[in-house]
Amino acid sequence: MSHFAHVIVELTILALSIFLGIEVISKVPTLLHTPLMSGTNAIHGIVLLGGLLIVGASGNGVFNKIILVIAIAFGTINVVGGFLVTDRMLEMFKSKPKAAAKDDAPTGDGDGKGPAQ
Repeated sequence: MSHFAHVIVELTILALSIFLGIEVISKVPTLLHTPLMSGTNAIHGIVLLGGLLIVGASGNGVFNKIILVIAIAFGTINVVGGFLVTDRMLEMFKSKPKAAAKDDAPTGDGDGKGPAQ
């Protein structure tokens, strides 16, 4: 296959994956977004580890290392932001502590105007 044919195949795969991703994501119920975010963050953490390994083993020049460091920085921002969003969403599902029962008895001398003098 020629170089042009490889580019066409790769662009076709990219376009199909975009359409498939949009279809899959739009069908996810809202209750599943939090678990899926957590799973995606875990997978992205593995991708970051792979990027760090490549930077350590890379001897292909300064440009490649700069691109890898930028990719790792963006990936780290994505993971941290994802965990913050997941934590915030999980906070929404926690039950709120009930307020302490207030004494309904009036204070003061019984005239309703406040404490007795």
